[in-house]
Amino acid sequence: MDSLTQMLLGGCVAAACVPPGQRRRALLAGAALGTLPDLDALPLLLVDDPVLRMTWHRGPSHSLLVLPLLGHLLWWLARRTAPVRAAPRAWWWAIVLALVTHALLDALTVYGTQVWWPLPVPPVMVSSLFIIDPLYTVWLLLAVAVAALAGPRRIAGRALAAGLVLSTAYAGASLLAKAQVERAAEATLAAAGLADAPRFSVPMPFNILLWRVVVLTPDGFLEGERSLVADRAPMRFRAHDRGQDDLAAVAHLPAVRRLAWFNHGFMKAWRDDDRLVLSDLRMGAEPTYTFNFAVARAEGTGWQAIPPEQVRQPLDARRRLAAMWQRIWHAPDASGTGRGDPHGAAPTTADGSP
Repeated sequence: MDSLTQMLLGGCVAAACVPPGQRRRALLAGAALGTLPDLDALPLLLVDDPVLRMTWHRGPSHSLLVLPLLGHLLWWLARRTAPVRAAPRAWWWAIVLALVTHALLDALTVYGTQVWWPLPVPPVMVSSLFIIDPLYTVWLLLAVAVAALAGPRRIAGRALAAGLVLSTAYAGASLLAKAQVERAAEATLAAAGLADAPRFSVPMPFNILLWRVVVLTPDGFLEGERSLVADRAPMRFRAHDRGQDDLAAVAHLPAVRRLAWFNHGFMKAWRDDDRLVLSDLRMGAEPTYTFNFAVARAEGTGWQAIPPEQVRQPLDARRRLAAMWQRIWHAPDASGTGRGDPHGAAPTTADGSP
């Protein structure tokens, strides 16, 4: 999640753990601890390889096998300060939970969080929350504001509890929403013989009402949307090429293997002049994606590895957000080109046929 949300969550959790007289101090300490895991991005700025920067972010500093040990170390270092000495057990929980909840919240997004580092397992991407969601954050913001003003008064404790309960309930609602979307996608895909095809669902920006579903197929990938407000008909998908031959040709390259591990194989290959670019299908929407990496250059009839380069794609955010807002409330017409379609492309059946 975004840094502001993580700071607010850390502050809420820490302040809820300590005695009333220490709440304001815990709000500050928790906010600092809540953003601490994301400081791994600073040393990664010194790395020239954009693939390593992406795939090492949310790595060791987000591990549930590391953060409790780090929290205990920080508590041990702070145990002689007056606040910690006065309530050592409460502050142990405040410090550890402010760190651990950061990783748990990040795991609900699609980016990928290596919560089991150093175990060699792919990052966790529950993908039930967008990286910025005001309806998750606002409850924490209100709770922090009340607690900062009220300090030791009882209303501050109640506000903190309410903020944590409501934000957690919203996260729980995102999981229920995701389950509905998955059921709708599964019904369509099962009818097309694709029930076991790799897929993921992810909410569109800033909400949990409109979702995007991507499915890998032998011929490419399918992309579809589901509005929990407007859609009642079976899901329909658009078929896209994934550059399978080019992907297979560079699959042995270290950067490609690293990306495939990190994004669970949800990527496509496309040609940019004489370069081969890999796009992470999880973040963005066809044809524009957030993370694109040139990994090879054409040489003869094949590809020669190059140091990975990040490729920026122009994003018409205003148009896309306006279309997304319309799509939440309006199902696409039969042709798929009505005002409710954020991409303006005709839908296909699950097997890719019109």
